Amino acid sequence: MFRMLFGALISITLIGSTEAEISPILLPPEFETHRESSSDPNLEDNIDWRTIEPGETLILGELRGPGIINHIWTTTRSDDPFFARSLVIRIYWDGAERPSVVSPLGDFFGVGHAAQADFSSIPVATSSFGRSRNCYWEMPFRESARVTVTNESDRYLTQLFYFYLDWQKVESLPEDVLYFHAKYHQEFPAKPGPYTILEATGTGKYLGTVYSAQQVETGWFGEGDDRFYIDGEEKPRLVGTGTEDYFGDAWGFRKFSRPYHGVSLWEGYFPGDRNTAYRWHLRDPIAFSKSLRFEIEHKGSVFTDDWEVVEGFIDRPDWISSVAFWCQTPPVGLESNLPPASERIAPYRILMASETVIAATPAGAMAITPTSVSFSPGDEDGEIVFDFELDEPGRYQINAYISHSIF
Repeated sequence: MFRMLFGALISITLIGSTEAEISPILLPPEFETHRESSSDPNLEDNIDWRTIEPGETLILGELRGPGIINHIWTTTRSDDPFFARSLVIRIYWDGAERPSVVSPLGDFFGVGHAAQADFSSIPVATSSFGRSRNCYWEMPFRESARVTVTNESDRYLTQLFYFYLDWQKVESLPEDVLYFHAKYHQEFPAKPGPYTILEATGTGKYLGTVYSAQQVETGWFGEGDDRFYIDGEEKPRLVGTGTEDYFGDAWGFRKFSRPYHGVSLWEGYFPGDRNTAYRWHLRDPIAFSKSLRFEIEHKGSVFTDDWEVVEGFIDRPDWISSVAFWCQTPPVGLESNLPPASERIAPYRILMASETVIAATPAGAMAITPTSVSFSPGDEDGEIVFDFELDEPGRYQINAYISHSIF
């Protein structure tokens, strides 16, 4: 019996023997590697940036296909504290007049509200206090691709804009290849009823969500359920159990990042607090053959400042914005115009620190320019005080826009 069993095992081993599977990265390339960048045309110089005037559009690349964009990196220097909402990325496929990607730069790279924060995920990551932005979405195009960034601020110059646009030139693409899309949407404040993240027609796959909420009331905004209506169905085929549940978290939010889900920005539960969560469907894409509607409730609780419950489960009028990511065929052109840059952020009163009344100890540790104030006391007892007037009494949230540099 032993000899028969041994022979059977040998037979099974021989039958199961096949050629080893090799990772595509180890196979000969079937593409050419290309890059567009802000590099100085003079390779001996170091002026590796572009300047974008208010209202000006910078072309990052005009590419001839067939090809696949597989990496975009950018970093920015601007006096505009909200440049990540003022700068808008647009991508046009195959000579189309209307873009298939339209989003403020910061939201496209996973952080809303023009905020800057670090996080790491599979397709999108930020670093350097949120100032370095990377994405690795695969974006195929058959004939051409045009990638632009527009400075839609009516006041601020973008002094330094650095970028890489990496792509592959290929011989051909499958006839049914799906084109990448991304669409920004906002409701300030959110209207009664579910908030619509995406309505699309065609054949494709839903790939991910960036969802931002700026609170206007104390409490929790995330009791709303996610709902996916597929191919015209009257009832949602996919129904969730809560906002944080859809984004892979539980029992509220806190800042964290994982490969496919996370909270890139979390400030809290009070009026003015800003929060952003992301969810990538790369391992669980949502397929549709004719159409897709994705919506989420914006229900939650309202508390007093002493954390007494005022309402437990109601539509909250928070300021909500989102970016939907998906791929589909045929590619569609989206509405190119967004709300004005000033309407994409809360109605902040912006005070230049240099224009306030400043008292510093020691006074010699302070340096003032028209656009900034630097303070290097070198002493634990150092202190700097900014005095300014308010138009009327009330409750205010104050945020400082602090720069970071190696210089």
